[in-house]
Parts: sequence; structure tokens; C-alpha cells
Amino acid sequence: MTWKFYGRSLELESLRKLLTQPRWFFCAISGRRRIGKTSLIREALQTLPLARKAVYLQVPDSDERDVVAVFVDALQAAAPQGLPASVDPGSLHRFSDMTRCMGELCRAGWVVILDEFQYFNRKSLSAFPSLLQSEVDKLTGGSSGGIFVLGSIHTEMTALLEDRSSPLYARVTDRMALDHWDFVTLFQVFADQGVTQPEDWLALWGLFEGVPKFYRDCAHQGVFEPLLPSQIESNAGLHAIEALFFSASAPLLEEASTWFMRELRGASVSILRLLSHQQPCGHQQLSEAYAQSFSDTKSFANYLSVLIDRYRLVERLQPVFVQTTGSRQARYQISDNFLAAWLAAIEPGVQAARVQPLVRALEIVATRLATHEEIVFERMVRKLMAEASRRGVGDFALTDIVTGYWNRPRDAARLIEIDIVAVNETDRVVRFGSCKRSESKHNGESVKKFEQHISDFLTTSTGRRFTGWTQQRALYSPRFSADKRSALTQNGYLCVDLPDFHAWLCKPSP
Repeated sequence: MTWKFYGRSLELESLRKLLTQPRWFFCAISGRRRIGKTSLIREALQTLPLARKAVYLQVPDSDERDVVAVFVDALQAAAPQGLPASVDPGSLHRFSDMTRCMGELCRAGWVVILDEFQYFNRKSLSAFPSLLQSEVDKLTGGSSGGIFVLGSIHTEMTALLEDRSSPLYARVTDRMALDHWDFVTLFQVFADQGVTQPEDWLALWGLFEGVPKFYRDCAHQGVFEPLLPSQIESNAGLHAIEALFFSASAPLLEEASTWFMRELRGASVSILRLLSHQQPCGHQQLSEAYAQSFSDTKSFANYLSVLIDRYRLVERLQPVFVQTTGSRQARYQISDNFLAAWLAAIEPGVQAARVQPLVRALEIVATRLATHEEIVFERMVRKLMAEASRRGVGDFALTDIVTGYWNRPRDAARLIEIDIVAVNETDRVVRFGSCKRSESKHNGESVKKFEQHISDFLTTSTGRRFTGWTQQRALYSPRFSADKRSALTQNGYLCVDLPDFHAWLCKPSP
């Protein structure tokens, strides 16, 4: 199927404005790998009324000589555009030559793009920022050209550009942070690619969230083509996994190891693996699991903090109204769907395929993927509620972020667990929600348990805040049949599924 550039309309407009105004710029764009930083710049350049010349360098995690050599290759690739007479690729040997060349390009109106800029925070490349600062100071106030620096590791980009001790401190003229596609864009992608089943929306989002490159790979590998008769029992998620990880080309097979694992070492990887099999879980549960594998338990908290603050691969969750980061009730889960799915479901299948038939390996993936989807569906609902509320649509107007509630009782019989606690302070409405991957799991037993947990929660100090408020009970599933919805609605429950969110978010403007 064909592919096009999706979404990012606000970001595109900002870049077009930046590229057409009569001033030099130094723009930093941050976001996880594969989120579309380079594609966004390329789309902006290609859609300008007047073409801009550009040179692109993906910085290797190497040494000075290699970086300069790769930059020379980039200049030679850009030569057909007509390099300035003052630029001689053959004369570049050191970082000082490279930065002077960047200055010459900018003064000639060129745009220089440095991808993976965070690698300049490495000791072996640390001379570059000071040399670039000297050139930036000369270019500041100019009327042409510009430099984009793109990076995927937040803390290292911050250290290079925002730390007061950094040579490039206060030099950035423009900033942009790219997040995942929103659901409006995802629903457009699904519509264009013929993905119509809500279960497939969950399966694909659970694997790739809103990362453009992964969906483009799906299109190029035929994942969105109609299924063969032998594949009818498979959902889009399993079909994508088979095509992207188990086929002859397998374009994503090395993605996890070359992206995540190259940046991480030892204990950090072990924590992610432990977390992938029992998330979300509390600090004590995770630290005890870590202690069973490693004797150096004192460093556990440091490794966990690095995963949260530096790499942003783990998120710390708090129950509703709990603000303290050190709360004993905090839970942790992997914040990236692709990484969580890889560690929990796909990697075990890939390993099994080396010694077992493919069909058996895919069965292992399918079983583990079902558990993974149970976890990510709750997260998906929270994000859908937030986006719908932000756009002024949907059936609940939020005044705070959507979270849940859980406690840590000594007696397991006193456990309280509520998936969704959504609050509208203005209208004094609170919604309690239960999320299930299948409508059949919203049965009499689970609904009774849901009610008991709400009742117990309302007796807590947190729950008593909602005395006198309007209380709603909502059940969430990827899809509700008409009969199931009718039966649950008659018992006083709101039923919300993915087609409901699709209808709200994709409703045509009047």
C-alpha cells in the first residue's frame, strides 16, 4: 500500500516559518528514535515555495576521525546541489575544519542537519561543542542558513545545550520536542491502510504506539494488505510481528538491540527484563526480584533512576492525588510499548524460532502478547481520555490527568485496585473505570469485584474527598457488542470502546 507523510501539521508550519524567515537559526529537535525528526525536516524542506539546500549527517558513535569522514561523505552526497566555492570536502580532517565548513555552508544559505547530536556528549567527541560554539557565535545575527541538531536522549541533549557549563549554553534559537502521533493521526493511518477492527488498533498501538517509522515499515512489508485464508485467525499485531521480526527481511529484528541495548549496559537491561514480566509493580517487589539475580543491591535505586530520568524508558506511577515521588505506593512500568512488547513477548519468540518451528515460536509470542495487551490497554484508555478531553470531545471533561488507585495493604484481602479514576473538579464528577482486553471479561464476577473496590476506596482518606460528588462507573473494552452494551447499561454502567473514541475524535468539523 502507498505511504505518505502523516500528521505534525503544527510542527510543519513552525519549521516552514523558521526556514523562510530572513535570519540564521540554531534549532534543537528532540524525541525518541524513529519518532520522525528527520522526516519532519525533509517534509518541511520539500514543501517550501523556494527550495533550500541542505546537508544531512547522522553522527556515528565513534571518534573524531570517523565523524569527520562521515561528514565528508555527506558533503559529497550533497555536491549535486552545488556546494559553495569555499567548501572543499577533501580539505576536512579535524573537528575545527568541520565546524568552519558548517559556517561557510550557513553563510551561503545552506541548512546543516546533525542527527544523533547527543553523541557529542561522549568523551571522545567532547571537543566538538566548543568548536561549534565559536562558529555559532559568528553566525548569530546572520540573515541566512541554519543548523538543526537532533537528539534522542533527553539528558544528554540537555547537558550539551542547557547546562550552564556547556559551551553551547544559551545558543539555541529555536526548540521543538516531538512526541508520538496523537490518536487522530493514528486513526487516519488506520483508515488509509484499511485497518478497521478495534482489536487490531489495540494490537498495533500496543506494539508501536505512535512511532511513524514502525507503521511505515508495516506498510512496506505488506502488513496492511488483506490477510490470506491461512492468516484469518491472526490479528494485525501478530501479522506485523511475523513480517517485521520473523520474515527473511525482518526489518525490526535488530531494532531493540541496536537502539535500546546499545545505550544500556548490565544491570539496567536486567531491570527492564524483570519489569517487563511483572509490570506494573512496586519498588519493593522490583528490588526483591533484582536482589535474587544480583548481589549488588545497593546500586538498584541508582540504575532505576537512570532508566526513569536519563533514558525515560521507565515511568513512575502514583495513585490519584498522590504527588510525592517517594511514595511507598508508587509503581513502575516500561514507558515504551515497543520495548515492553519486545522484552515480554517478541524476544522469547525470536529465541525459540532458532530451535523450534516458526508456528511454535509464534504461539509463544501470541500467548505473551495477550498479557502485554491487557497492560497497555489501560494505558491506551487513559491517553484516549486525555486527548478527547483536550480536544473538547468525548463523554468526560477532565480537570486533571487520568490515573488510577491502588493501595499496599499488609492483608491481601484488603487490596484495592481501580484502573481508572478520572476527575472533573469543576462539575464535581468522578469516574471509576475498569479496563478489559475483551468484553467477555466484564462478567458478573469482575463487575462485583470492581464495585467492592470502589466501595472500599470511598472509605479511604483519598476516597472521602468524593463525598457528595456524582459518581460514574464505566467499563472499557476494545469493542462492545450491542447486546453486551445493552445488558451492562441496564445495570447502570457506561460502556466505552475504541469505536466510541474514534467517533468522538474523528467527527468531521461542522
